[in-house]
Amino acid sequence: MKSLIVTLMTTTGLLVAGATYAADEQALATAKGCMACHDIGAKKVGPAYTEVAKKYAGQKDAEAKLVQKVLNGGSGTWGAIPMPANKTMGVTEADAKKLVAWVLSQK
Repeated sequence: MKSLIVTLMTTTGLLVAGATYAADEQALATAKGCMACHDIGAKKVGPAYTEVAKKYAGQKDAEAKLVQKVLNGGSGTWGAIPMPANKTMGVTEADAKKLVAWVLSQK
């Protein structure tokens, strides 16, 4: 019985921690202006994050490639509207890594 209670408490703690992580990363995306052009599940100016996650699923170099795209901008992958270089708007490499990991976790 004690092991069941410990297992349930541990599982609950992990779920809460995961939800907090997601909320923190979404707040970072909002603070850095990402959500002005992107949404989690719907296309805006840029692609939905769920579509980005699908496109790059299973690609070993996806995180590094997308971190560079977030920092330096890019065009042509999702249409004619370019993504600006976000490092000029205060996004650090550490921010970009957190954001990209979060985007790639969207399903």
